[in-house]
Amino acid sequence: MQPLRYSINVTLDGCCDHEEGIPDEELHVHAAADIARADVLLFGRVIYEMMEEAWRPVAETGERPDWMDEWAVPFARAIHAARKYVVSDTLQKVDWNAELVRGADLEATVRRLKAEPGRGILTGGVTLPLALAKLGLIDEYQFIVHPRIAGHGPYPFAGLSKTLDLKLTSRKEFASGAVVLNYELAAR
Repeated sequence: MQPLRYSINVTLDGCCDHEEGIPDEELHVHAAADIARADVLLFGRVIYEMMEEAWRPVAETGERPDWMDEWAVPFARAIHAARKYVVSDTLQKVDWNAELVRGADLEATVRRLKAEPGRGILTGGVTLPLALAKLGLIDEYQFIVHPRIAGHGPYPFAGLSKTLDLKLTSRKEFASGAVVLNYELAAR
């Protein structure tokens, strides 16, 4: 059985707005390695569309926008090549190595994917992970905490109806001051 891993960048006050993280080479190398150790990426519509818009053109053409440093290109190639499942009731179709999953099929699809042999499933974002946590499907949680206070949300798992106790399994510090904290569900 392969694990479902959740990864999110957050500020010290818990904000997970993608514009509030501090992107650098070390962060992108880490993210590309996380993708490489997963057989499947599981996205909601918002993350899928955001990732496709930012990274697909870079991977396909090698041309990068002014805001993107050249060290981000290997990340673009890693996410571009990955097999993806996109959970959405509003999208009519997806491509970019992706398969569409309707919300009503979420639990069955994730359980089927987890039952397949493999290295793991990687997810991120806010809305989809909340649904996955409510279903008890996330096995590992990774929070990349950036040394910044945003003063606003969104916040991961806002609205979760029960407390999840986690056990720290590893931590890693980046030169930027960001800290990667890896957890698994604590035994009850």
